[in-house]
Amino acid sequence: MSMTLQPIRVGNGSDEEGVLVFNGQQRLVAVLTHLGEQYDGASGHWYLEAGFGCLKGPDHPTSADLDAAQEGIRQRLAKRR
Repeated sequence: MSMTLQPIRVGNGSDEEGVLVFNGQQRLVAVLTHLGEQYDGASGHWYLEAGFGCLKGPDHPTSADLDAAQEGIRQRLAKRR
């Protein structure tokens, strides 16, 4: 499944680096935020700030890097097909 990432600045009050994640049909499916140094142990990880459609819900996982975050999103989208 192809995905497109668009870098953005997130106005969440702390971490600003983020990406919009679009699926192959160019529909927005997620917003990821890159966690800063104030997050011990999770600094540098990517956080699912918001999910849409089947990614919406109480589960907001973190991933060690952007590739892992994309793979997690792919897996969750594939389960909902």
